[in-house]
Amino acid sequence: MLSTIFSAATLGLEGVLIKVEVDVADRGFPTFTIVGLPSKAIDESKERVRTAIKNSSYEMPETRLTINLAPADIPKEGSLFDLPIALGILTSSGIVDRAILNDSLFVGELSLDGKIRPVSGTLPIALLAKKRQIKNVFVPLDNAYEAALVHDICVYPVKDLAYLVLHLNEVKRIAPQTKSILTDRSKTEEYEFDFAEVKGQEQAKRALEIASAGFHNVHMKGPPGTGKTLLARSFASILPMMDEDEMIEVTKIFSISTFFKNSTVVVKRPYRAPHHTISRVGLIGGGAALSPGEISLAHRGILFLDEFPEFPRSVLEALRQPLEDGIVTVSRAKGSVTFPARFLLLAASNPCPCGFIGHPKKSCMCSPWQILKYKKRVSGPLLDRIDIHIDVPPVDEDTLTSRDRAESSKAIRERVSKARERQQRRFDSSQCKSNGEMRSSQVRVYCKMTDDAVNLLKTAVSRLTLSARSYFKIIKIAQTITDLAEKDEIESSAIAEALQYRAKEE
Repeated sequence: MLSTIFSAATLGLEGVLIKVEVDVADRGFPTFTIVGLPSKAIDESKERVRTAIKNSSYEMPETRLTINLAPADIPKEGSLFDLPIALGILTSSGIVDRAILNDSLFVGELSLDGKIRPVSGTLPIALLAKKRQIKNVFVPLDNAYEAALVHDICVYPVKDLAYLVLHLNEVKRIAPQTKSILTDRSKTEEYEFDFAEVKGQEQAKRALEIASAGFHNVHMKGPPGTGKTLLARSFASILPMMDEDEMIEVTKIFSISTFFKNSTVVVKRPYRAPHHTISRVGLIGGGAALSPGEISLAHRGILFLDEFPEFPRSVLEALRQPLEDGIVTVSRAKGSVTFPARFLLLAASNPCPCGFIGHPKKSCMCSPWQILKYKKRVSGPLLDRIDIHIDVPPVDEDTLTSRDRAESSKAIRERVSKARERQQRRFDSSQCKSNGEMRSSQVRVYCKMTDDAVNLLKTAVSRLTLSARSYFKIIKIAQTITDLAEKDEIESSAIAEALQYRAKEE
């Protein structure tokens, strides 16, 4: 007897409907065949399904079983088809009522005792069900909260196979998962590090406040031990909260990642800090399953690259296009997938190999050749794509030993949030969310400058030989400074401050 169960797979960030066609023959030798471009994990599901059915007190057919995962030309990955395959076998055997199956979608990995384990990609699959007008979605218990982010569908948390069969046969009902509300969870954000713990470094804090308000990339340079890493870790505490659309967008990325199979509802802006030994695939994405890399996992959040020049140059150069476009396209022989990558790059480096060139009290032991070689590890075009460049000098003794507490992250965050609200009103009719994302055409439309500011910018372009990219970045930084000051026009003081953050690297 033939039965069809609706399931789904993920291709990039999108769900793809998969029909699991199960045929249990009336006669023939006992065989179990799965076709439709299954991966090794799917091929191994034969043993998981067989054992789970028996341990759930149901009879496994001792005849020829043929499973087709349609459409057959799409490669299938992962273990999420265990549950629909088992359900298809039970339906074809007459154990499960077919009435509810036409309006339902099933995903889940089976353990040998019939329990349902969590799988990745639940949120994109739930969004697919809504798009295809499939009313009921059955997911593992640990994935139910994530799937319930999607409204207008009924999400059922399934803990084991036997419980699901009882529900489908209307013997014992499974209670639907209550709808998830992101805005309530976002109000409980807590951070381990606070700007109040950072001694001195007022200029660096000011630059990071501007970066947070306008979503500008930052490069911090200074001797070891001056607080660069602490500033970076505290930076997350002054970023504004994500809106609901951003939360859904970020959660989709974490949902498809194979490292986050339990409910991964993301309400905080991501903070990713990969080690400098990371590979290009690990940073950009790809691999056998075309998974998102660190730059996509940092979408709408922070990508902190400590010891910036220590990263392989080929890895750093791969950041150029994502920094400009906010997306990354991973192409392999099996296909091409585009992931969002609108992250805030926060880089930290020493000025030389020993780290003490320009230090007021310690002498640099590096030769000119070593310093030049060290600086060449990061290319000029990549540095030009970073908006703000700041020096983080050593903190003097009086400031370091002072008992005075610096301004808290909460106070800074309030100013940042007000500046972001101004930007949201300004970009209400466009897809742009912050000043740092503006294109050159949008800069001309949205950024209004006084005559003094225009004249100062013209002089700076002439004397500093600024590139066209630097010209527009200075205006965008100045617009963020103006938003923090709650003014409507960019003044010359804002242009002058913005120039400080660019002239260091020009």
